[in-house]
This record gives sequence, structure tokens and C-alpha cells, in this order.
Amino acid sequence: MIDLILAIILDLLIGDPYWFKHPVIYIGKLISKLDKMGRKLCKTDRQLKAFGGLIVVVVAFSSFLVPFIILKLCSKFFLLYHTFNIILLWTTIATKCLHKEGIKVYDSLVKNDIDDARVKLSYIVGRDTKQLSEYEIIRADVETIAENTSDGVIAPILYAILGGAPIAMMYKGINTMDSMLGYMNKKYKYIGFFPAKTDDIFNFVPARVTGFLICFASPIVHGNIGDSIKVMIRDRKNHKSPNCAYPEAAVAGAMKVQLGGTNVYFGEKMYKPTLGNKIKDLSKEHIIDSIKLMYGSLFYLVIIYAIYEIYRYMNI
Repeated sequence: MIDLILAIILDLLIGDPYWFKHPVIYIGKLISKLDKMGRKLCKTDRQLKAFGGLIVVVVAFSSFLVPFIILKLCSKFFLLYHTFNIILLWTTIATKCLHKEGIKVYDSLVKNDIDDARVKLSYIVGRDTKQLSEYEIIRADVETIAENTSDGVIAPILYAILGGAPIAMMYKGINTMDSMLGYMNKKYKYIGFFPAKTDDIFNFVPARVTGFLICFASPIVHGNIGDSIKVMIRDRKNHKSPNCAYPEAAVAGAMKVQLGGTNVYFGEKMYKPTLGNKIKDLSKEHIIDSIKLMYGSLFYLVIIYAIYEIYRYMNI
């Protein structure tokens, strides 16, 4: 418990420094090499789809094995073990990074520099940002913060609670794999099939937990818990992903805005149903509110986890 709390605090304090060689960089390089290898070796769509399954096994196994070996080798040295454990756990959490990258878009919009906002947004979303209007930029930023509240904050912490740093890192590998290959378009339809489905399975519970945590945090942005839950439950299927609609609809409900709609990925238009009610017009201030909801969700999760651990300790 203490290691995980310290890792969360470390993330809140320093995030992901640019000088730090984050494990996700190496996971990404592995995925990229496997992607290129698959396209070179496979002659049919069926073979490419099967190779995508192999990528899942290789990435998940290696992402788990490396931190497992590191901690195993350090297990006899108390201080060294806990130092590495905290560092490994810290690298799986992305609260401050998500805040920092999301707010860059807001800062550019405040300066009325829409071109810079499009560039900053392109660093954190998969959709094409070159022609986006200010409204579309705001919507994309809010949706990304909402989705990544689950993928980058709540989910890795839940997996860390479940199985420590190795399982949390394995989740990080699976999520990175999905973000690189899990697009249902012409380019990734086959090789990305199993990476996307695996990510769906691993995010099934975290996405729903995140949705409820966001709803509980809704008063932070002058939202209503009950109304937020109603919107989330009503719109939970309004997304191509079986998971993304939960945190996104919860954010929409909490802020009383509407999200969703048509996006362009790799030159292909993809329509998303809408989420939430258009009680308020979406504005750049809602980027700030979505970040507040992220922190509120994290706060509630930490409190629930701490209460559970204290109760468990007292009843041993």
C-alpha cells in the first residue's frame, strides 16, 4: 500500500520528466518492430490477424517479465526492492502528464493560437487535427482527458492493487499496443484486431469504475452525482469501444455538455454517437473542468483503497 501511495505522490509531483527514459518508449519500439515484421512476413489478411495475436503475447509477456525479474533480483534487499517498486509503479501512472499535455491545448486557445492548439492536440490524440475548429479541438481534448483518466490513471492503479508493478506494467504494455495498433481502419483492421480486443478486456472493469468515480467527483465542477450517473448509464453504449463511453459520458454528464461526433483517423471519417446533454455549450474552460474530474476520481480511488487496507489490517 505504502509503495503505491508514494508512487502516486511521485507522479503528482514530477509526472514524466522529458529527460527520463520511460518504459513506454521501449514498449512502443518493440510494438513498432513487431508491426513492421508482421507486415513483411504475412502475405494474407488472415496471417496478419494471427500475427496481431502473437504481438499481444510477446508485448504482454515482456512487459510483465522485465519488472518481475527486476523486483525478484532485489527482493533480498529491502530498501532497493521498495525503491525499484515505487519507481516501476510511478511509471505506470500518468496523472500529471495528462494534466500537462491537456492544459497545453487550453493555453494555446487562450492565446487564440488555433494552429498551435492543433499541433499540441496532435501529440495526445489519434485523430487528424489539421482542420479542426476550436470547438472540435476542445471536444477532442476533453474526450482524451476523460478516456485517459481510465487508461492512464485509474486502470494502472487498479492493476497495481491487484498484482503489483509487474501486472500494472503488463497493462501499460497492452494499452500502449492498443493505442498504436488498435484502429479499426484499413491499415490496422487485421494486425490490430487482437491488440484492440485484449485492451477491451483489460479495460472492461477499470472503465466502469472510472465512470462512477467521475460521477462521484461531479460536484467539483458544479455537477450532480445522480444526473451524471443517469447520463453515463443512458449513453454507455454510444461508442464503438465497449469501454470508452463510460468515462466520456460521465464527464459529459458531470459538466452538462455534449461530446462525441465525427472524427478523422488516418484520412478515414469515423462517426461517433453523441454523449451527454447539451445543457451548456462546450468551451475551453471545460478542459480545466475535465482535469479537475480526473483529480477527483484519483482522490476517491485512493481514499477507498486506503479505507479498505486499514480495515483489512485491523481485522487481521
